[in-house]
Amino acid sequence: MGKLIWHELSRYVSLTASIYAVWASFWGVFFRKFFWDFAGGILRDPGGIQPNPRISVFITLIVGIPVIQIMTIAIGLVIIALEWPFAPITRIAFHRSIPVRIILLIFQAVLAALLYQGTNAALWSLVAVGFYVIALGLNEKIAGSTGKVHRAGHP
Repeated sequence: MGKLIWHELSRYVSLTASIYAVWASFWGVFFRKFFWDFAGGILRDPGGIQPNPRISVFITLIVGIPVIQIMTIAIGLVIIALEWPFAPITRIAFHRSIPVRIILLIFQAVLAALLYQGTNAALWSLVAVGFYVIALGLNEKIAGSTGKVHRAGHP
């Protein structure tokens, strides 16, 4: 049996999480809900839990104007273009950088966690980050357009 190539596994998980994040954010544009509005909320007799006034900036950015949803869609599409891979991107070093993918996935996870529809995408983005960290620990390198996988110490 061969060795598991961690960055390939994380690539598939990242693709799945990013497609889910784009889809969830698309639905989040139409059905706007800040997921963490219950944290520190005020319980009122008619009306249920009202969001805390301190989180009004999130209510504005998610419910008022769908800024977070649009940012999540944009980051998700960038990650999909990196992971698929989109042909013009495969020739540049940015495409082969695992730390760039980790940073983008963390941003995607944070933004998706704010949305009611994006919590699963946030969790799977963090799983992909963990797999990429393991790949970095094993010194795996993402090949360019040749398609070969390189691991430190192996030809």
